[in-house]
This record gives sequence, C-alpha cells and structure tokens, in this order.
Amino acid sequence: EVQVVESGGGLVQAGGSLRLSCAASGFTFDDYAIHWFRQAPGKEREGVSCISNSDGSTYYTDSVKGRFTISSDNAKNTVHLQMNSLKPEDTAVYYCGAARGCRPRYGMDYWGKGTLVTVSS
Repeated sequence: EVQVVESGGGLVQAGGSLRLSCAASGFTFDDYAIHWFRQAPGKEREGVSCISNSDGSTYYTDSVKGRFTISSDNAKNTVHLQMNSLKPEDTAVYYCGAARGCRPRYGMDYWGKGTLVTVSS
C-alpha cells in the first residue's frame, strides 16, 4: 500500500521556522522526485520545491528561494522542507507529492493529505 504522509505543520510567528517532513512508503523512493506544493485559502495550489532522488537536483519557486531548503533522507524514505524566515503569506496547507521527475511535465503519481502551516504576523 502506497502511503505519503506529511507532518510538521503548525502555528508559528513571522520570522520563525518550521520543518516539514514527507514520509513515503509502498513505492521505490529512489525512482521518484518528491514535490512540495501549497494551497492558501482562496488561492490555487502552487509548487514550492522539488528534489530528485535520482540525482539530488533541487528546485524552488522564487518566493521561497533563500528561505526554504529541501533535503532527502533516502535511507528513511523521507523528504524534509526546512522553512526559515516565515512570512504570513506562507500560510497554507502544504502537500507532498511523488512524481517521476521535477519537470512540470511529470504529473504526481501519489499525494499526501497535507499539513497546515499558519504564520501569524
């Protein structure tokens, strides 16, 4: 059974930090890229970051560059998203997804249910 489970969300003040985790099982983790998306209330889902488990390449959307860091622990089939200098506009439900690559042409094969991040001003 495939499972993708996010954790680590919560309430934090602006300028603070959170570390999200995405634990995956039931598929060959090393063959996939792990994506983080977020969806704020009333807004469309946007891609935040991605890491390719095959070559370690990483990608970030412009609004989080320099503040967020994605990393992968292949031994534990877990990807982390370290979020620093958080801003109220980072408030959203954060979702983890697994795809065959980080390029936009790759659709998600698997999704998690999300974890809520709330940044207070």
